[in-house]
Amino acid sequence: MPLLDVLDPEQRFLGVTPRGPLQLPPCGAHWYAVREIGYPDPDTFLSTYRRAADWLDALAEQTNIPPERTVLGGFSQGAVMSYALGLGSDRPRPAAILALSGFIPTVDGFELDLAPALPSVAIGHGTLDPVIGVEWGRRARATLEAAGADVLYRESPLPHTVDPPFLRDLAGWLSDVFGG
Repeated sequence: MPLLDVLDPEQRFLGVTPRGPLQLPPCGAHWYAVREIGYPDPDTFLSTYRRAADWLDALAEQTNIPPERTVLGGFSQGAVMSYALGLGSDRPRPAAILALSGFIPTVDGFELDLAPALPSVAIGHGTLDPVIGVEWGRRARATLEAAGADVLYRESPLPHTVDPPFLRDLAGWLSDVFGG
C-alpha cells in the first residue's frame, strides 16, 4: 500500500493489492512456481492466472470500473502476472500495465495477444538485478514496441528492487494515461 501513496499521492484512484495465493519455499507469497526465469511452471501459473482473472472480473463488477479504466501493475512475479492479465488472449485490455522487474511469460497453454490496440506500458528494471536479469525488461520493451505499444522504459543501477525516483515519475505517467 505505501507504493500506492507514491503512485497516487492525491488518492484519485481506487488501489487494490492482491497477494499471490501460493506459499512456496523459501518464503513469501508467489503467483507461480519458478522452474526457469521467463518460463513459469504451467500448472501453478495457469491455475493462479485463472483465479486472478476471475478476481479481476468480479472486482470490475463490484466497483463498476471497467477493464479499460484499470491499470494492472506489479513487481517481479506481480509484473509477470500483470503482463499476462493485460495481454492474455482471453482477457480484456486494461488502460495500462506497470511492470517492475518482470518479464512477459512464456507458458504452455497460455497465449498472448499482441495485436493493436495495446495498453500503455511502463517498465522499470534494475541493471544489477540478479533475480530477473535486465535483459528480460529489455526484451519486454522490444516486444511491446515492435507490436506498437506506447512504452515508458527506465533502467536503474539497482538490484531486484523498485527505484523510488521512477515511482515518482510514474505518478505523472498514470495521470497521462487517464488524460490528466
